[in-house]
Amino acid sequence: MRRTLMAMTGVAILGLGAISGTALADPKDYRFEAVQPQVMVSPTATVAVRLIHIPSKKPAPDAIIFQPKMEMPMGNMAPMPTKVAPAAPDGKGVYPFTADISMAGQWTLTVSAKIPGEAATITGTVPFTAVKDGHGSAH
Repeated sequence: MRRTLMAMTGVAILGLGAISGTALADPKDYRFEAVQPQVMVSPTATVAVRLIHIPSKKPAPDAIIFQPKMEMPMGNMAPMPTKVAPAAPDGKGVYPFTADISMAGQWTLTVSAKIPGEAATITGTVPFTAVKDGHGSAH
């Protein structure tokens, strides 16, 4: 009887460990990446990121995206922020935004996400290059 009780307790503890392991994934298991690293200078530029679960190499399609911040680093000065608003996600792990990209050059989008079933918030910064034409020229 005592062996049976000890065995059942061990199975229960292992089961709890397996459950908590899936519910508490490390935020480092996810990353944001640019869908297209180059965007056009436009007051309504589309900037899209993909949220990837690194261990499985699969997109995370059900994330809740919040706190987007788009800015242009300015060297030794404060970064230049711009307006950015989320657009409708595609349901496949791509999260688009509309941003007022006023100048050619380097821009960064910082965004946070909550993944259903995960306790931690994932935050990432994705670099983009804004160009005035579709050929990579910044003039």
